[in-house]
Amino acid sequence: MPFHRTSTGTPPRRDIARGRYFVSSVRFRGEGGAGYPFSIPAVRHLREVRELFITAPVTFFIGENGTGKSTLLEAVAVAMGLNPEGGSRDHCFSTEETHSCLHDHIAVVREAYPTDTFFLRAECFYNTSTYIARSDPGAVNYHVMSHGESFLSIVRDRLRGNGLYLLDEPEAALSPQRQMSLLLIMDQLVSLNSQFIVCTHSPILMAFPGAVTLEFSDSGIRPVNYRETDHFMITKQFMTRPDHMLRMLFASGSGGDGIGNNPVQ
Repeated sequence: MPFHRTSTGTPPRRDIARGRYFVSSVRFRGEGGAGYPFSIPAVRHLREVRELFITAPVTFFIGENGTGKSTLLEAVAVAMGLNPEGGSRDHCFSTEETHSCLHDHIAVVREAYPTDTFFLRAECFYNTSTYIARSDPGAVNYHVMSHGESFLSIVRDRLRGNGLYLLDEPEAALSPQRQMSLLLIMDQLVSLNSQFIVCTHSPILMAFPGAVTLEFSDSGIRPVNYRETDHFMITKQFMTRPDHMLRMLFASGSGGDGIGNNPVQ
């Protein structure tokens, strides 16, 4: 099913194409504190460098679990006035207040202002789709679709262009084919003056042309080339010689740690 633009006939603005982003940087304010979330590697790094710059229409946050990708993305969403569980500024629901206080310690620097915003996170997707169904009687019933179908339907239905879109691990809902469908929609929305910041583990999504990939690790946050990511290298190695990779994994007993640094012989 193709992406359909909701339009008034007005040509899209060109802020993003001119390098004027809806989020151009994230600044740390004050000194923070001890413990969570300030003990998370990404937050420690941001507190030290004071500012993280966003320099492309599509930015990926990648890295191992626990390095702070989703925590930082969530803080940006809340600082922008979005519901921490997902949705737009108009989505007012809460099942459990588990978001951190990080949004109180950052400032989002903007060079332009979107007319559309949406925070879509895989872990709270059921809650978001339920809220849409209850608050909008004319909305599509996303619960009668598969997880992946409903996820892509919300992307098609709710993301209208001239927008800032924050996606947290969208691949959790999507098959490889549907991930490529999402790439197509993202490309169309970028052409309609939109910006994406995406937390992901998917080497398919990371391949988006011209995207900047920021790797989160225990040592901080740094830009990385797509083909130099563990995600790309480990997936390539596994798909090239799955039997060899499985033997390495089971022999190591390490849960796969470090396998990406060992070239396939």
